[in-house]
Amino acid sequence: MLTRNTAAFLDHARRLDTDFGPATARAAFMVAPDGFRLAEQSAADNRYMADAAGFDAARASAQHRELQRAFADVIPTICFAGDPQTPDALFPNNVFATAAGRYVVGRMRHPVRQREATRDDIRGFFGGVLDYAEIDLSTQPHPCELTGALVIDRARGLGFAGLSERCDEEGARLMHEALGLRATLLFDLADGEYHTNVVLAVLAGRAALACPKGFADPAVVETIAALYAPHAVMLSPVEHAAFAGNAIALSEDIAWMSAAAGRALTAASRNALASAGFEVRTVELDAIEAGGGSLRCCVGEIY
Repeated sequence: MLTRNTAAFLDHARRLDTDFGPATARAAFMVAPDGFRLAEQSAADNRYMADAAGFDAARASAQHRELQRAFADVIPTICFAGDPQTPDALFPNNVFATAAGRYVVGRMRHPVRQREATRDDIRGFFGGVLDYAEIDLSTQPHPCELTGALVIDRARGLGFAGLSERCDEEGARLMHEALGLRATLLFDLADGEYHTNVVLAVLAGRAALACPKGFADPAVVETIAALYAPHAVMLSPVEHAAFAGNAIALSEDIAWMSAAAGRALTAASRNALASAGFEVRTVELDAIEAGGGSLRCCVGEIY
């Protein structure tokens, strides 16, 4: 099912068992922020990016390394070398995604990011080392920036595809089919939003963090709240702006977000996550957030 009909999606989703696959990844991968700087093309439609003076490459590199160390405490986490010709490559979840036995290469909107899809080392790792089958969407014309645009409930096989300049309806359909999802809800993001994973996180298939102001249609937020009740956490505009919606669960019991997001998290939100069985852990990522993305954007999941 691929639909904009929130009622039909909710009715279908409620009937699904949580047997689609593991709720969390078995490993993670990252790309070092080598050559980290302002990418003018990306800045054209990413309001979260700082200006050029706000980029501190050395600090971003140190924070990125600390993030890998933190993840490695709970899940095997590898890091590929960066490339100064691809300054946004530290956000690899937009370009590469995995499902059982296969990997998908996304089609990025901007040419500076399309270069990332041509990396032989990352393709070689998935195809040659893990022996995953390749589904290459990078050369077709429809933008589909993978788990930036598409938030996935891996337990149920559900997708939440926010449409913007980074993902159109056909791109969403291609991702839905490539990842073999059972159902995907299509919806428009609010003006000024570029990726779904900034305004929505599904944590281990049993909780959701949503930023209501990031969605064009309130009915979509209501659908998410109903599906994940009583563990649907609606974030305030302050939490939204601090990237609290850009969180990830790499295990059943920890919700990761940036330190800025953690500081913005209200007691009510933190308590709601605790009631869902999640401890909040954070890593300082202010230098990386200057690039317009936060913690979830830095990590690709290996299923």
